[in-house]
Amino acid sequence: MIPAPRNAPNRRITLRPARLRPADVVRLGGTGLRTRPLRVFLSALGIAIGVAAMIAVVGVSGSGQAEVDRRLDALGTDLLRVAPGAAPGGQKTRLPAEAVRMIDRIPPVREVAATGATDAKVYRNERIAVGRTGSLTVLAAEDGLLPAVGGRVRRGRWLDAATERYPAVVLGATAAQRLDVHTPGIRVWIGGRWFSLVGVLDPVPLAPELDGAALVGWPAARTYLRFDGRPSTVYVRTEDNAVAAVRGVLAATANPAKPGEVQVSRPSDALAAREVTESALSGLLLGLGGVALLVGGVGVGNTMVISVLERRPEIGLRRALGATRGQIRTQFVTESLLLSVIGGFGGTVLGTLITAAYALSRGWPTVVPVWATAAGVGATLVIGMLAGLYPAVRASRLAPTVALSGP
Repeated sequence: MIPAPRNAPNRRITLRPARLRPADVVRLGGTGLRTRPLRVFLSALGIAIGVAAMIAVVGVSGSGQAEVDRRLDALGTDLLRVAPGAAPGGQKTRLPAEAVRMIDRIPPVREVAATGATDAKVYRNERIAVGRTGSLTVLAAEDGLLPAVGGRVRRGRWLDAATERYPAVVLGATAAQRLDVHTPGIRVWIGGRWFSLVGVLDPVPLAPELDGAALVGWPAARTYLRFDGRPSTVYVRTEDNAVAAVRGVLAATANPAKPGEVQVSRPSDALAAREVTESALSGLLLGLGGVALLVGGVGVGNTMVISVLERRPEIGLRRALGATRGQIRTQFVTESLLLSVIGGFGGTVLGTLITAAYALSRGWPTVVPVWATAAGVGATLVIGMLAGLYPAVRASRLAPTVALSGP
């Protein structure tokens, strides 16, 4: 308060500090960032790495889930797998030879096909040592197997009426890779005789056991490989709305005498379980991304503390010119927020690019949830506020005379 002039009315004039508009606050906060570009870049980089890690983890997980859903939509969830289970004494069990025909009588069943295990081994040629099988199996396969499991032929063709009775073979994707055989027409050594390769399969997601197998026709296996004709695995396609009902009667239908020795599974459940496992791993990686973001916030706080120490003369001058403590606090909090927002947006862009690059490399759809982006930016705002609060309060408590005296 100051007294009025003598010739003026008897009143006092009140001086009030100028108010800062939001644009002025942003401009003041940006001034401190523009004068120290390298330090700002390094501090924002810490925030960006944390945000990018979090968004990339969520994005890759979401893209993987979208790919699983896409594959299940294409392959279907109506496939059931019937295989021998364990006997009470631990003995090896087998399915009856009539299992396929009995299962085919269930009304909602649309397709049924089987494979049968043989004792034969497959080799690249007859000179390979007997024990070097590469963990590959030789299976007898019915002609309806491929459509039942949703498989596709990569090269050549599938077994048909013209080839299933003769020494012809179709290799799974893994088997073809281990044998280094990919061109139809080449011969491979199976069970002590040559079989001609007629086709190579793509990987079969719902029946991965076929990837490492050499598949021969059911009649050919009985003729050339001493196959006894008993199925080892039966694949069943049902109506979509009857999967649970069919699953409940499959064991008793496949082996009426010993239904407890029959194992019934749903291959699509394995894909879903794998996705749950990957989601758990994603949660761990998401936590590591949060730690990286916290470290970035500490870096922002450290930068702001150093900035306050270096700018004591500026603070003192502004205080001497009438700036209030609240305005000083607002200036430094705004500067911290701007620094964090720069890192947050940079991390969002970087995390999205990482997700897109990884998804494209795997042939997945790119999915970056909106909530992940919003959470990343929101987390940076909170961290920026907390990181800048202490330096801002410290700056506002500096007296003009102390601040003008220098560091």
